[in-house]
Amino acid sequence: MNVLVIGGGGREHALAWKLRQSPHVKQVFIAPGNAGTAQVGRNVEAKLSELDQLLNFAQRESIDLTVVGPDDVLAAGIVDLFENAGLRIFGPCQEAAQLETSKSFAKRFMVRHGIPTARFGEFEASQDAKATLGEFGFPLAVKADGLALGKGVVIAHDRSEAEVAIDDMIERRRFGDAGRKVVIEEFLSGAECSVHALVDGRSYLLFPTAQDHKQLYDGNQGPNTGGMGTFSPSHRLGATLLQEIREKILDPFMRGIQKDHLRFRGLIFPGLMLTKDGPRVLEFNCRFGDPETQVILPRLKSDIVDLFEATITGRLDTVTAEWDTRSAVCVVLASGGYPGDYKTGKTIVGLEHADQMEDVIVFHAGTQRREHRILTSGGRVLGVTAVGDTLLAAKRRAYDAVAKIEFDGSYFRHDIGSI
Repeated sequence: MNVLVIGGGGREHALAWKLRQSPHVKQVFIAPGNAGTAQVGRNVEAKLSELDQLLNFAQRESIDLTVVGPDDVLAAGIVDLFENAGLRIFGPCQEAAQLETSKSFAKRFMVRHGIPTARFGEFEASQDAKATLGEFGFPLAVKADGLALGKGVVIAHDRSEAEVAIDDMIERRRFGDAGRKVVIEEFLSGAECSVHALVDGRSYLLFPTAQDHKQLYDGNQGPNTGGMGTFSPSHRLGATLLQEIREKILDPFMRGIQKDHLRFRGLIFPGLMLTKDGPRVLEFNCRFGDPETQVILPRLKSDIVDLFEATITGRLDTVTAEWDTRSAVCVVLASGGYPGDYKTGKTIVGLEHADQMEDVIVFHAGTQRREHRILTSGGRVLGVTAVGDTLLAAKRRAYDAVAKIEFDGSYFRHDIGSI
């Protein structure tokens, strides 16, 4: 079959890499892809905002299966468009994707179906939002309701910070239309983690655990990023806690989408806070995590096409997934200045040496090929992933590979998998 992967980051490189291993797959196309995806398939020049262009390509190339990576494409309704044209596509429909694209939609869903989450309020007028700040105490979270490239959350430690955040979002439109409405939440403390599960509308298939490092600096310090590295499995999520997550979050989620008639066929990726009162849902993501995908898929021994097909056709209860029992660690190499301003176009050297290492895969995120050179083109540039018999062995191998790669201004954390 011919397969199309939508997106151009590290998550999409990992998806294309795993799809290419399937005996069902003849050709993998990636739109728009990067320098790394070009090594496992054929990149397609395309703008993700032009859904009709993507549909025309899929029809012209007889694409049998499309896998969607980014959230904004799901929000734009690509699944509905492809399905209406009779094409098979992996991901939730536009209505169901609101569980990620609208925080207020997700919060109301959780309250309605008894899924534990933080107390909240939703507001379209800044004066109304400010008037209720005292009900939540400080610190509290001010969130843009819509998608804001992972930047639409402010932890306010006092009223002044909260009011500035509210005005930034509603009045000054710092995040555009995403901030027309804000959600204010009580602050939850604890350890943050996440799980991934395939969902076919009737049942779900839970993936192995992974743990992300969001902060820029060692020791989980500094500003939040899209993720500076991850490892799998997570030592925080043992069998007892996973069972609690099933009973209190995933099972009610399944009952909820059925009761609300939400057509959800894809992947659910809830962000969780492990509080003293048990796990609480911070947010729902309706697609694979990045960089979590880069450590989960190298551990998958089953054919990913079979899992995607079972998800689309509502047959998840008839399949099982086999996983490598070893650990995986992914270290992100970022451009200097990320997540703020950074420069691109830096030549990357040493990739061929890292690629030759056993049990090492270098997933490209922000790269492009120009003539015979691979250059940086984004904030997060590479996800250097290694598998090992133990977490320590995987970590050592990943950092050995990182040491072989260089580009001007590169930055990475030194403690991925350690805390």
